Amino acid sequence: MLINTNQFYKLMSKFIYLSVTPEALIASMLPPAEFGEYLSTGTKKMNRGQAIFFEVDIHQIEHLIDMDKLNRRCVAKPDGRPKSSVYLSVYKALELIPLSALKSLYLTTENGHTLELERAPFDPSMEKKGKLYLFQELCPVAPLVATDLTPSAFLKRLTDGSTPIVLPKLFFVELKLGELATNPLKGSVEHLPYTNIGHLRDCLEILKGEYEKHMKTVQRVFSGSLLYRTIESGFYIGAGNDFVFYPYPSLSELENINYEFFRSI
Repeated sequence: MLINTNQFYKLMSKFIYLSVTPEALIASMLPPAEFGEYLSTGTKKMNRGQAIFFEVDIHQIEHLIDMDKLNRRCVAKPDGRPKSSVYLSVYKALELIPLSALKSLYLTTENGHTLELERAPFDPSMEKKGKLYLFQELCPVAPLVATDLTPSAFLKRLTDGSTPIVLPKLFFVELKLGELATNPLKGSVEHLPYTNIGHLRDCLEILKGEYEKHMKTVQRVFSGSLLYRTIESGFYIGAGNDFVFYPYPSLSELENINYEFFRSI
């Protein structure tokens, strides 16, 4: 039996999303690609901005949210169009959601093209030691940090209680450093579109010279726009030794996987 568009939306499932820029737990009747377009461009196509969010397994968090209220609020509009968003939380949303409930991670460009990244097994033994890293923290705090710690060691250091600054969970992405990862002062900065290369070189050189210092803040405030072309290995989220990895494809792979997204970055 054929059904029209309005009937289809009335039968649609509800989705739960964890937005990280800004942090919020949101219910929607829109599937991920449409939800990403809604967040990045708005309903009247007047807004422009990136969106980064996870799909959350609703069955694993039913005990954490008021499902009765959710079912009353997240319903199709009178004309049959889907409900775009119902905000469930804007405070400590990342801390609330268990890692096991996180499904795919979605990146959306400012003009509404969305890329899906699936979680993948991560082997810390494959991490490259003896080099410098650049991490953009995204949630719940968002400084840009240079460090000599590998991704897993960096996450553990900030979430296991071993330092004065302790986070319940951390979501961050590794950014490209190119030759600066091993040669901060003389390494080539070709294809590194960072605004203050001189300051970045200084921060990296301090890490190489001060063996007791493992992290250096490069920029305290996140601009709100992530340069997708500068992503290195991918995204990391978790606490202590418990974390999830979302690998990011190379640009050549990305061109074949999602050409519209590739063109937009």
